[in-house]
Amino acid sequence: QVQLVESGGGLVQPGGSLRLSCAASGSASSSMFVMGWYRQAPGKQRELVAEITRGDNIKYASSVKGRFILSRDNAKNAVSLQMNSLNPEDTAVYYCKYVDSVNNYWGQGTQVTVSS
Repeated sequence: QVQLVESGGGLVQPGGSLRLSCAASGSASSSMFVMGWYRQAPGKQRELVAEITRGDNIKYASSVKGRFILSRDNAKNAVSLQMNSLNPEDTAVYYCKYVDSVNNYWGQGTQVTVSS
């Protein structure tokens, strides 16, 4: 079993920055296949924001490319998402996702609100 602990999020003005972090514990180790962030805005489906594979390939949603940066700390089984130039369309609950050979695991979600 894998547990995901998310941190970061909050309220920020348009144009501002936030950093989200997610640490995996439990049976998380070198079994990770993919780890990253998804988001879900009110009335919308959950969508990919950014994810990194075991081979360090990173995929970004087109809407965040050039603004968000995903990084991984292998020693800590953690990923961080640096979000810059935030706009109101980025407002959503952000969920950390961890995929191994057994299951997909989700964090509890953290709210990001971009508003003046």
